[in-house]
Amino acid sequence: MSNTDLPALGKKKKPGCRMWLRFDIYGNTEVLEVDKYAIMRRASIPARDLRILGPLMSNSSTILGREKAIVLNLEHIKAIITAEEVLLLNANSAAVIPFVEELRRRISLPATSPLREEAASPDRANGMQNHDSLPFEFRVMEVALEAVCSYLDARTQELEGDAYPALDELTAKVTVMNLDRVRGLKSRLTRLTARVQKVRDELEQLLDDDGDMDDMYLTRKMLNAQKEASRAGFTVAPDDEILNSPMVMSRASSRRASGALSQMESDSDSDSSDGKFDVEELEMLLESYFLQIDTSLNKLSTLNEFIDDTEDYINIELDNQRNILLTMQLMLTTATFVVGCYTVVVGVFGMNIPNKLYHKGSMFKWVVGSSIFGMFVIFFAVIAYAKRQNLIVM
Repeated sequence: MSNTDLPALGKKKKPGCRMWLRFDIYGNTEVLEVDKYAIMRRASIPARDLRILGPLMSNSSTILGREKAIVLNLEHIKAIITAEEVLLLNANSAAVIPFVEELRRRISLPATSPLREEAASPDRANGMQNHDSLPFEFRVMEVALEAVCSYLDARTQELEGDAYPALDELTAKVTVMNLDRVRGLKSRLTRLTARVQKVRDELEQLLDDDGDMDDMYLTRKMLNAQKEASRAGFTVAPDDEILNSPMVMSRASSRRASGALSQMESDSDSDSSDGKFDVEELEMLLESYFLQIDTSLNKLSTLNEFIDDTEDYINIELDNQRNILLTMQLMLTTATFVVGCYTVVVGVFGMNIPNKLYHKGSMFKWVVGSSIFGMFVIFFAVIAYAKRQNLIVM
């Protein structure tokens, strides 16, 4: 099996086939161009599970545990994981390439397996039982969850960096440009919150169901199948072949040395006999990334609340300005009314009708003075009434 460069994925595909990047437990890669039926036979999954990885389900977040595979669809990472290999879709995507490189680094094994050295020394093998271990499928899941959580957290921090200054500018000065900018940020926030919420809900659903987590122990189920086969009298591979098998070698390359093989089998038997599931290993893995994605969701919730508070503040400011305009409108309307009253007086005395008052020289001053005084009295009376009725605030 030879290493294959990622640019090879760009070659023309055959009709009905999809390009898959295959990783084995040694970190070697191989490009597979196969149809969905070949993948279904290879991973022993039904067609409905394979549709989860299709383009129509690109916005969903799903982790399914099956008899011999784990179907994983998280954001841009779409993969089928078995106990000995992982099949990855869209490996030439810019968002997936960092995950591919990290996955190759994590699962690459040294030339000499540490488990073989430990198997040769029973005392050292017994000491290994005190250390945590991760099977191959969980190491792939760990890299995938880390990549997705880091990606979403980076998008969250990017959104925070754009949102808070924009909200401060909007608070300082309400303009059409600032309002449109905040509207765009709120749309980004809504979409990102939905994506983070889907990943969080999927992890929470797994943590709440021990049976689903137990289905993901592919390596343990393989060991149990080998044990059952040996009990039934089938031929069992020799010890040296077992030590060289991909399943055993994969466990040896985890971050800490794995426990003895017989201890794993005995633990599995004891758990199945009392009806409980031994899923502490996977549960701890999922909990750590659940907390990380929950932190990102809390950041988005805080940002959403800050945007809501800013909107409330802007609405209060707009209401205050609206009240000022209404007050001004009321005063102008009142002033127009009293000027209209004065116009009535002028119109009355402007009629071409004989009147003795026209011949009195001082009467003009009294009429004009009393009319202006009456205008001010009516104006302030209306304003005082409006204040007493809380129609205006001055």
